Formats: sequence, C-alpha cells, structure tokens
Amino acid sequence: MEQEGLFGAPEPAGAGSGNRGSSFFEAGASAPLAARMRPRSLDEIAGQRHLLSEGKPLRRLIEGSGAASVILYGPPGTGKTTIASLIAQAMGQNFVALSALSSGVKEVRAVIDEARRDLIRGEKTVLFIDEVHRFSKTQQDALLAAVENRTVLLVAATTENPSFSVVAPLLSRSLLLKLESLEAEDLRGVIDRALTDERGLQGAFSLDDDARDQLILLAGGDARRALTYLEAASEAVQPGETITLEVVRDNVNRAVVRYDRDGDQHYDVVSAFIKSIRGSDVDAALHYLARMIEAGEDPRFIARRLVIHASEDIGMADPTALQSATAAAQAVQFIGMPEGRLALAQATIHLATAPKSNAVINAISAAQADVRRGMAPPVPAHLRDGHYEGAKKIGSAVGYVYPHDDPSGVVKQQYAPDGLEEAVYYEPTDHGAERRIAEYLPRLRERVRGVE
Repeated sequence: MEQEGLFGAPEPAGAGSGNRGSSFFEAGASAPLAARMRPRSLDEIAGQRHLLSEGKPLRRLIEGSGAASVILYGPPGTGKTTIASLIAQAMGQNFVALSALSSGVKEVRAVIDEARRDLIRGEKTVLFIDEVHRFSKTQQDALLAAVENRTVLLVAATTENPSFSVVAPLLSRSLLLKLESLEAEDLRGVIDRALTDERGLQGAFSLDDDARDQLILLAGGDARRALTYLEAASEAVQPGETITLEVVRDNVNRAVVRYDRDGDQHYDVVSAFIKSIRGSDVDAALHYLARMIEAGEDPRFIARRLVIHASEDIGMADPTALQSATAAAQAVQFIGMPEGRLALAQATIHLATAPKSNAVINAISAAQADVRRGMAPPVPAHLRDGHYEGAKKIGSAVGYVYPHDDPSGVVKQQYAPDGLEEAVYYEPTDHGAERRIAEYLPRLRERVRGVE
C-alpha cells in the first residue's frame, strides 16, 4: 500500500512512512517563491515574538529541548508549517507527516506502531498533521494514547479554532499556541529578504516603496500571500527593471478577503459587525459588511443578523429599525446579489445611526426568567376564553371590562396572574422614541393597576 506524502510523491507505508529531519519540506528550484523562502532558522521567522522569545515552550521545542506536543493555531501564512519543519530539523529524528484528507484511522495506527518500534531503538518520532481539524473524532482519538505517553511528539497545525474542531482529550494533552497575523513591518522584512536572497529573486529586481506598501496591504498579514503576489509582479517585468505600483496593480488587482464561513473569521467579523452597529459606528459597520459581502457570505445570514439586532439593541427607541431590517431581508430574498448589497447597506446605516435601547430584550428575558422559576399562576378567570357554551357557568370571562367602552380606552383591571400584579419587565430608556414611552408609561400602569 502506498501513502501519499503531504507535499510530495507517494511514499511506501512501511519504513518510508517518515522522513529524516526537515527533508520533507525541502523545495526545489522550480518551487513557488513562498516555498523556496521558507525560513530555515528561528531568526528568519517573521513575527510571532510572543511565542518565540527566550524560555517560551515553542522556542525550546524548536531548539530541540522541548518535549510537549503542540497544536499550532492561526491564519494562513503565519508560519505554522515552517515551525513544524524547524521542529523536525531540531529533533533530527524520524519525521512523519499525515494528510487529514488522505489518511484514515488505519494509517494513523500504522504510524504509531512504527513509532513505538523506533522508540525501542532509541529513535523519537515527530508526527506532523496539517489541518488537523479535518481529522474525524475517531482519527483524533486514535492519537490520544501515543501523545499521552510520548510515543510520538505531535505537531498539529490548523486554521480553525481547535476549541470547536479538536476533541477535548487531545487538546488537554497538547500545548495550544495561537499564531497572529503578521504586522506590516514583518511583511516588509519578508518581502525585502525575498528580493535579495539566493533562494528568492537574487537581486534581479528592485521594488518601489509604493509597490511594497501595496503588496503589504494586499497580503493582509499573510506572508505566503505577500510572496505569491511579489512573484506574480516580478514575472511581468524584465530582470534589472523596477517593480512599480502600476505593475503590482496590473497583476494583483484585488485583495483576497480572509474569511471562513464556518470558522473564526466568520464569527469574528460578524461579531465586529454587530458590535459596530451597537456602538453607533456606521463606518466600521459598513467596513465589516463589505468584508462579508466580498468574501461571499450568504446575504440572507447578514439580513437575519440585522433583523435580530433591530429588536435586540434598538427596539422601541426606533420601532422603524425592525421595519427597515425586515424590508432588507425581503429585498435580498427578492432581488438577490449583487444588488441586494444596497438594501443591506441601507439597513446597516439605519441601525447604526438609530438611537439604541436594550429594553426589549431585557423585558422579555426578565419575563421568561420568572416563568422558568415557576411563576406561572392560573390565568385570572375574567381573562379566560368565554366563547363557548357553558363558559360563564364556570366563571370564565365573567367580570371582564371591555376597554373600548371607556372614553380613555384604558380601564382599571387585573391582567397579570395572581402574584405578579406589580411585576415590571419593560423599563424604557430615554433614547429616541422610548423617551415618550418613558414619560407616559408610569401613568398608564397607575391607571390599569389602580395605584394612586
């Protein structure tokens, strides 16, 4: 049986199931620029200072003195695979890589069995699993014993939040290290090194400052993307020429929005979108709306969030907010995209600039809390249904006062069940339209409840 290597040709599943040191990650001369420029030492790693400073577990592991399994979690292009290669180089022992896409439980157990035999001979095994979140629960469970007794040193990489995608027992047996997107200065160093390094462009091109800034902007914190865009721009000019801003724009005309519809980016961007509306920052709200639209988010999902927000954070301070959000949802359903973006933007602007109140959600939450505590007495007899024969004989609807018979339209009458007559759930703010409600609501309660 042959097992396909993660980055190379198929390898025999027996003795060849692993590779020594970091040979697994070696890139040939024809490899993409990003692969050729993979850092070969700690000093070449861009960013991640919070993980690589002296004494940190990850630094000890890379330097060959650590023994803990790690799960590397972060956006693409932040150095997860690079760190795995440096760990493999530092260990100098058997290195095995498994693909979550092509390896099943059988392959995982075969690697562990071989690692157990190697350990008897005094050889340690580093097991690298890229995109470990794609492993099934059964596959992840197969690793537990081997990781716990250190039959293998696990180095797992993922772009998804491990809290949602990795089983809890495996998380508890590993160090969880979060890598951050690269800063502009880090990307500047990556680009400049690639321009001059013998593995890179070897000084064949110069780069305008404006072009460099544009590459950094388009990269969005992703070193691999920065190098990919640089390589694309270099292919459009001749050796000895300068890569200008115009060259970059002509060959890389659009940034790729970092967004995953089922992972952190999805939830983080949506969260920022809602919080920006709640905070009345209309421009920030439109920014996050644009990111979702450009990334291909389902517009119906965005519309649903707007409808929810209209009641949750605005409510009676501006009752038309719900109308606007609902209309946007219907418009998106009716006309689709891209024109639906206009309705979404209109609703976003309305909600972000509207007065805010959480009185609605507080009111219904307080009422539900009472019900959950068991405060649900019988409906007062005079409020019960009286539209059936014999209702009056058992007291239903007897004594009910019809409010419209009173000139004011409001009468003294008990509506809440016994024990909740004086309950107050809705407490309007003085924002927007609720200010008017707040002025007359106490008088209305006094009239209904008969409190002088």
